[in-house]
Amino acid sequence: MHKAATALLAIAIVSGTAQAQSEPWANKLFEGTTRHDFGTVPRGAQLKYSFKMKNIYKVPLEITNIRVSCGCLTASPSVKVIQPGDSASLDINMDGTRFTGYKPITIFVTVGPEYISTATLNVTANQRLDVVFNPGEIDFGLVQRGQQPSKAIDIEYAGAQPWAVSEIVKNSASPFELKVEELKGRANRGYRIFATLKTDAPAGPFKHEVILKTNDTTSPTLSFNVLGNVLAALKVSPASINLTAKVGEMSSRKVVVSGSQAFRITAIDGQGEGITAERPDQEASTHIIEIKFQPTKAGDQKRQLTIRTSLDKETATVTIDGSATP
Repeated sequence: MHKAATALLAIAIVSGTAQAQSEPWANKLFEGTTRHDFGTVPRGAQLKYSFKMKNIYKVPLEITNIRVSCGCLTASPSVKVIQPGDSASLDINMDGTRFTGYKPITIFVTVGPEYISTATLNVTANQRLDVVFNPGEIDFGLVQRGQQPSKAIDIEYAGAQPWAVSEIVKNSASPFELKVEELKGRANRGYRIFATLKTDAPAGPFKHEVILKTNDTTSPTLSFNVLGNVLAALKVSPASINLTAKVGEMSSRKVVVSGSQAFRITAIDGQGEGITAERPDQEASTHIIEIKFQPTKAGDQKRQLTIRTSLDKETATVTIDGSATP
């Protein structure tokens, strides 16, 4: 009896070890999400998704290799090396012009270099051939803030059923407006959707999904992305500085403020407690501001300077970390 129990225990231990080793430890970087299904998509759609990653280990991990089983998908990491405790993403794009029907894809992500493991991710999509997007998404590219460009996407249906889009849904915070019109004079039924960027769109990159609700009960929704990058009218470099000085002494750093056209700096708010900034008087597209730190007492202080300009009342900010020693 004792020998039988020992044998069973040995089998249980061996089986448990084999099961634990069947999954690469690199899969744990993706926190349990190693699959994504885009569902049913139209022909030509550009499908985007980001797998979240986190380094749960105590050593830096470098992404040394990425392989995909289909040329219709590209994958790129947000960073090459993930430090312990840091997060990152693996951003994928699946090109709907390069596959048809149901498509499963495997992504192999190898990390190392000291401890090597390869995570396996699975992505699937099912492309319907009776609906075509042209182009696959609306991409504004780089846009100067305040501009109002418009771009369009065509949605065509080539099936035999009485197909129609009943509703178009977007996030209320989207930095663009939509307008739709029916495509006329074509053999296929369809729509042209115009996206117009708002003049007050905030600076920075954006990507929003637009959902089309249809009367097709087998695939009631379709979607496409609207993306772009709004460039700020002003840019500060560096936007954050560290200043260290002894009490009664002075240290300084220079920052560069540049704009899309010539402007004047009208004021610099937030000065005080030993922090001052010299304001240039001339009009130019690039200004150099010297920020000085002359503390009167020991300690740390953090301040933010607001640089006001004549450029459509645009402002820029500089964050200052000051440290004063006796």
